[in-house]
Amino acid sequence: MKRLIALAALATALGTSSATAQSFDPNAPVVKPAQTVTYQNLNEAIRMGAGFGDRGATAHGTFGTFPANFITPHHTHSTAYHGVVIEGVMTNPFNEDPADSPRMAAGSYWYVPAGAAQATACVSDVPCKFYFHADGAFDFHPAE
Repeated sequence: MKRLIALAALATALGTSSATAQSFDPNAPVVKPAQTVTYQNLNEAIRMGAGFGDRGATAHGTFGTFPANFITPHHTHSTAYHGVVIEGVMTNPFNEDPADSPRMAAGSYWYVPAGAAQATACVSDVPCKFYFHADGAFDFHPAE
């Protein structure tokens, strides 16, 4: 039961819009120094901050943090997304065993197609920071 409550909270939080999100104008230059990113606690483990857009409603670029040695439950998203590791070591298991997934150090890239069952994990002893962007709203659906 606790797992179902935690999954529901995660699904709600990941799809929630950021109050600091701004619309994106592709004809205007953007500069966003790291110290200006405002992070929200989505739950006890996950924090996210807007780079551009509104992750709950539109195309967006979002910064995220996971604690050390953390993995999300297996899930899907309605929209494909691209991710880049900034700090730490991450994996993106597309099966139930994170040990089978390539380890991605800072500078690594991953892509998740819409509807692909996967998890995202920080497998280092230090917290992980990452950036991801998508052409549509971000949602979270627990995988069966």
